[in-house]
Amino acid sequence: MKKLFAFVFTVIISMNVFANVSLPKIFADDMVLQRNKPIRIWGTASASEKISVQFNKQIKNTKADKSGNWFLFLDEENAGGPFQLIVIGENKITFNNILVGEVWICSGQSNMELQLAGWTKVDHSDEEIKAANYPQIRQFEVPKTISTNLKNDLSDGAWKVCNPATAGNFSAVAYFFAKELYKQLKVPIGIINSTMGGTQIESWISKNAFKKNNEFKKIADSLNKFSIQTIKKFREESVMKKVAAIRGASFTVSEINNWKNFDYNDSKWLSMKEPAEWGEEGFRYFGGIAWIRKTINIDEADAGKIATLELSKIADGDETFVNGIKVGSNHNWNDFRKYSVPAGILKAGRNVIAIRIFDDGGSSGLYGDEDDLKLTIGNKIISLAGNWLLNIESVSKSDSLVRKNDLPGLLFNAMINPLINYSICGVIWYQGETNESRAYQYRKTLPLLINDWRQHFDQENFPFLFVQLPSYCANHGNSNKGSWWAELRESQTKTLALPNTGMAVTIDVGETKNLHPSNKLDVGKRLAAVALHDVYKMDGEYTAPQFQSMKIEGNKIILSFNHHQNGWLVKDKFARIKGFEIAGNDQHFYFANATIDGDKIIVQTEKVLQPVAVRYAWADDVSEANLFNQQMFPVAPFRTDNWKGITDERKYSLIE
Repeated sequence: MKKLFAFVFTVIISMNVFANVSLPKIFADDMVLQRNKPIRIWGTASASEKISVQFNKQIKNTKADKSGNWFLFLDEENAGGPFQLIVIGENKITFNNILVGEVWICSGQSNMELQLAGWTKVDHSDEEIKAANYPQIRQFEVPKTISTNLKNDLSDGAWKVCNPATAGNFSAVAYFFAKELYKQLKVPIGIINSTMGGTQIESWISKNAFKKNNEFKKIADSLNKFSIQTIKKFREESVMKKVAAIRGASFTVSEINNWKNFDYNDSKWLSMKEPAEWGEEGFRYFGGIAWIRKTINIDEADAGKIATLELSKIADGDETFVNGIKVGSNHNWNDFRKYSVPAGILKAGRNVIAIRIFDDGGSSGLYGDEDDLKLTIGNKIISLAGNWLLNIESVSKSDSLVRKNDLPGLLFNAMINPLINYSICGVIWYQGETNESRAYQYRKTLPLLINDWRQHFDQENFPFLFVQLPSYCANHGNSNKGSWWAELRESQTKTLALPNTGMAVTIDVGETKNLHPSNKLDVGKRLAAVALHDVYKMDGEYTAPQFQSMKIEGNKIILSFNHHQNGWLVKDKFARIKGFEIAGNDQHFYFANATIDGDKIIVQTEKVLQPVAVRYAWADDVSEANLFNQQMFPVAPFRTDNWKGITDERKYSLIE
């Protein structure tokens, strides 16, 4: 192990001359240690203090260096337990109920973070939690925080044994993954949960990885000028400058009380589109209280009638007024807003909808589809999508002005680096939604992260398994207008070129209007299927069919795939295959008829007589794609062309 001696100098912060022996927070009662590998044990003590470590009949000795840092390796162990880990220096520490088995890190953003009893419903969660008596499955949750400097230990943390009292706090994907591994392997499973919602991949990559990469070196070279303090100062000045421009020179605080009113003059407010995240309007990092207003016209025949106001989702909370009268409020960002407008409020002619929005930072504004913003009066629907007016009531001056995505490495520093000496089997990763606008570049950043973590953990090319983004109507993207999500899925597929990687295809478990689909069972089980085959060498089909080659014969394209040896399955009562498109040299795609011919798929359409390219499931929302292998793994999205996409030129930049 090439870093055997190097890492001791960066393991733990410097110690006082006299200090009790101690270990990092990841070492605790109920922990799971990795089987069949040397087990790293490390910590701090007084300079030159003699340390003895005892575990399952093993006794290993070492001595702290001049800085008080020490480490050693226990011999590899078979699965088993419970055991005690005893560490003796000038004092004695005992860790109890320790198991040896398989240890996996789960990481990424909110779809991996989402708990079994989370803020949005997870399928089967109630029955799973009630039946979750799995004393050999444990989770350690890494505290969610950021840092501009490498941290060598966590601020807190504890291993939790899986039972009905604790299972609700487990990552849902990781829970189903661990449960499937446990059922098949019959060994303890430990999950280290290092996740944070709404995070970009760049925040999970170390600064050093950026420095060594030609594409990102210029960014890395500029990082030294940033600290938490400089970021806060920049952010506050940037936001306040925009706020002052919107409010105007004549603004007084007292006028805020009138912003909900029907007769308030909002002609000088900032015009903006809704639904949209406010980052598109220069308020990407806004935190505080804002107002948006919209004027609509009501026919005389509808005046005074009961109506229903729908506003999609709002980040993060709202109070909503119609003509100055409050009609509803909600402080759960994930809820669709649907408020009743009582009789007598709507007027003939001009009406004003005013929304007071409470935002804690990050994404701001109304988000969803244009069809989700509407006022319904009987059978009449009035669209509320389009122009709204914005003003700012107050701006947060707290630490939330520093964002988790401001700089590369903020999450690596605080939530990954403290783990790099812990022996693991591998990583499961679910992330990408926040990188949608830079989907093409993701084919470089995801491999960069994998190689970076492997280098830091120094445990050979450990398995790195990831989830391909599901179906979701992000921006109504498709082959002809372009699709961020399709391009990001392609970048994920291309990452399989790295050794010892695997991908769970999940396009069939997505939800058109839900960024956090409720089916986490199949996600976890598909990750487990890849692990059981690739890592644990179990037989059986384990993954989605992938496109291999095509042959053009006249107006037909004949396609070959892998991973479908037992035949095809079409999820349609009429056996009609959906999701294939064909284009000629004009690069315009038309939906194609697809038929099964043995192990091949033949696609054609009378609209393209000389086809040159085919695509499958190439859109944001691909919920109608319905071709599977017999093991119910969906065919992975693909394209045969390399025509320019809509994210090819979009690149990562530092704080804005």
